[in-house]
Amino acid sequence: MTEGKRILVVEDDERVRGALNGLLSSWGYSVDVATDGAEGLDKIVSGRPIVVISDLRMQGLDGLGLLKQAREVTPETYFIILTGFGTIRDAVEATKLGAFNFLTKPVNPERLKIELRNCFDRHESERRLEIAHRKLRDLGVLGRLEGRSPKMQEVMSTISMVAPSAASVLICGESGTGKELAARTIHELSPYRSSQFVALNCAAIPESLVETELFGHEKGAFTGALQQRLGCFELAQGGTLLLDEIGDMPLVAQAKLLRVLEDGRIRRLGGKIEIQVSVRVIAATNTVPEDAVKNGQLRSDLFFRLNVVRITMPPLRERLEDLEALSTALLEDLNRKHARTVRWIDPQAMTLMLRYSWPGNVRELRNTLERAALICSGNVITPRDLPPFLHGEIEPPGHAQLRIAPGLTVAEVERRHILETLASTDQNKTKAAAILGITARTLHNKLKQYAKSHHDTLD
Repeated sequence: MTEGKRILVVEDDERVRGALNGLLSSWGYSVDVATDGAEGLDKIVSGRPIVVISDLRMQGLDGLGLLKQAREVTPETYFIILTGFGTIRDAVEATKLGAFNFLTKPVNPERLKIELRNCFDRHESERRLEIAHRKLRDLGVLGRLEGRSPKMQEVMSTISMVAPSAASVLICGESGTGKELAARTIHELSPYRSSQFVALNCAAIPESLVETELFGHEKGAFTGALQQRLGCFELAQGGTLLLDEIGDMPLVAQAKLLRVLEDGRIRRLGGKIEIQVSVRVIAATNTVPEDAVKNGQLRSDLFFRLNVVRITMPPLRERLEDLEALSTALLEDLNRKHARTVRWIDPQAMTLMLRYSWPGNVRELRNTLERAALICSGNVITPRDLPPFLHGEIEPPGHAQLRIAPGLTVAEVERRHILETLASTDQNKTKAAAILGITARTLHNKLKQYAKSHHDTLD
């Protein structure tokens, strides 16, 4: 029996009361009963049940009267009203008073089971949100996010308001600002948290495979499709799907995605039937989405469909007041990962870190702290544990001065900047793309273009 899932049954018919008690107990709920409205109100005040299942027609204090008085004492209690004489007027009145639902007798067990599951899911979401709000207020922490700066407080406040809904969310921000962490926090504070969180990086998938990744395929749908494969929408069924770098999704796939968002049905490649899906979609981009629409990279109708709620993650340089607390939280995670015991960063080292602009944002900060934690000889990070560029001894990766001779075209300046940044990262394309503020796919396309131009010149 699950003691935390408390239900009170208020029913003056002994036969119905006993049947409900037995049914609910067999489902694992902790059940108490009351024979009339007055006894029910006393037990609501003393026992604080999470859900009350009450008959509508009772002698003395009836179901609607009980609901009205209980809402004044325990507004957080969920009511399911039962009646054998259901009318639209009764249902409207019960809803106005705050009833969760209105069911007619004889009660359909499967319908009741679904309604109870919905009640307890919502109760758990509200409980988590209350805890999250308390931590946000007291510690400046919301889920996986941390920060007391005004910009981060605004971000976390928006997340706490939108998380309980089913609304689509568009998260914008530079690479490394924590867009996926924001998406995961929304998921963990939402009614979708009991199902999967699935993340798909649209920039990292070859164009020919995007639709398969999204919608899946049937066996034999194309050459090499040796077995059926589920796509991200089916994998995230009942949960949350993050579409990262949405502006890099091919336009054909964007059109099909829009249709899924509008009617909630998908069809696997090579499939003949449509499959109903219930998925909360969050999209993310490190570019200005209006620019992507203007440049033809992002469909305007898809943008409007995704941009129900917009969250912009601030770059680290605009919230340096969060650096110390953020570093402490990151160190705790790194200690667990590497079995280290680094506790804090000494003031001189923190001063050096505060002087830096962190173009790679939180991702760069984490990498810097990971290096420092691994080479640190004690449990305190000192200036000597930090990389040379934080001391000003050398330029940080991607910050070497670019010599621009008069007369160079903008395209040539861009080409030299990209190639020098790539060289400074030892040809690490992922790191170079992050420093440049572009996607890995965009960098790959640029390099292909430069290689082709070089080949054409040799020809």
